Amino acid sequence: MEKFVIEGGVPLSGTITPSANKNGALPILAACLLTEDQVILRNVPRIADVEAMVTLLGTLGAGVEWLGPAEVAIDASTVDRNDVDPDLAERIRASFLLGGPLLARFGHARMPPPGGDVIGRRRLDPHLDAFRALGGTVELDHGEIVLDAPALGLRPCDFLMDEPSVMATENALMAAALTRGTTVIRNAASEPHVQDLARMLQSMGAPIDGIGSNVMTVHGQGRLRGCTHDIAPDHIEIGSFMALAAVTGGELVVKDTVPDDLRMIRLVFARLGLRTELSGRDVIVPGQQELVIRNDLGDHKPKVEDGPWPAFPADLTSIALALATQSRGSVIIHEKMFENRLFFTDKLVNMGAEIIICDPHRAIVDGPRPLRGARVESPDIRAGMAMLMAALCADGTTEIGNIRQIDRGYERIDERLRELGARITRLEDAPLMA
Repeated sequence: MEKFVIEGGVPLSGTITPSANKNGALPILAACLLTEDQVILRNVPRIADVEAMVTLLGTLGAGVEWLGPAEVAIDASTVDRNDVDPDLAERIRASFLLGGPLLARFGHARMPPPGGDVIGRRRLDPHLDAFRALGGTVELDHGEIVLDAPALGLRPCDFLMDEPSVMATENALMAAALTRGTTVIRNAASEPHVQDLARMLQSMGAPIDGIGSNVMTVHGQGRLRGCTHDIAPDHIEIGSFMALAAVTGGELVVKDTVPDDLRMIRLVFARLGLRTELSGRDVIVPGQQELVIRNDLGDHKPKVEDGPWPAFPADLTSIALALATQSRGSVIIHEKMFENRLFFTDKLVNMGAEIIICDPHRAIVDGPRPLRGARVESPDIRAGMAMLMAALCADGTTEIGNIRQIDRGYERIDERLRELGARITRLEDAPLMA
């Protein structure tokens, strides 16, 4: 097992370029199964989840060739399997994104239960409802989900999702793109990574109307072509770096962002006292900020709450909570979407934070509180980053175990933080300190 050893108290300053969006790369990799032509993807993040998805494509028979550090060519003309490896599927929840492309192109898919972060119940029903609406059948067989298309293939439809699930929207988009005719997806998710997938599908030959809205119309084709696609930068990583700079007092420039993807993030962070500026496509975090939580009118306690896009992203809830521990004032953090997301906060409390868990979805944070180094473990990707934030502004040494969780979502995070001045070391096969 690997761990991080962090000496806190050093401002993170300098310039950094964000990696590509992890949650965009995974469905985009899955979409390569929709065509027999070669697809070239650029700006691919080399993180554990991406490596797992690439391996899954290889087990299905796809040809995979890395053309450079962040560029990969996928040739799905050689795919000869439509049953997803259960051991590999257990490593990432995004393994279920292979279901839509396999069903649409081959008419059959056998999908084991997906893995991923344990942050609460994450329904597969919206995916299955989408497949059924397109004419597919769904059966359970010894714990695995078996998908089949009618003899003449999937058929276009007009359907309403019972929740704006990101991954279910992506599965529906991919399946509809290779289903000849017009499919309308209502109550669709519209996150930046969903938009990026839709833009790729357009490059493959399937026009899509309503990208960025909650109603998307897919003009499906009987055949899709290959393309070259650059994966967009990760707004979640950008938000994480903004918060890292703020809690350590550093001055940071995040290069080449998509400013429109950051509107709500910047608005909510401003409520927590974090001031940011835009210079073209760059985000600037001024140094030595006094973080003060802005109360609502009437001096009422403010609230940070997540929701479907364009609301505040659920993946930044843990980051916002860690930021609030270093902001003067009190705030309610309301995690609406996942009932286990806030359960890591006991680790921050052990480091000195003042956090009251009201129920599985809500916490009250009072700050600022000086934090001290401790021994902790990362239960999921975003909690791991929140603990990394706490460690970097804490007094003393912190050890974070189970860092494979952080590696799943943040590319070479220790190397990149060292370039900004962080005192962080990765150690292999060493026990956590007593």
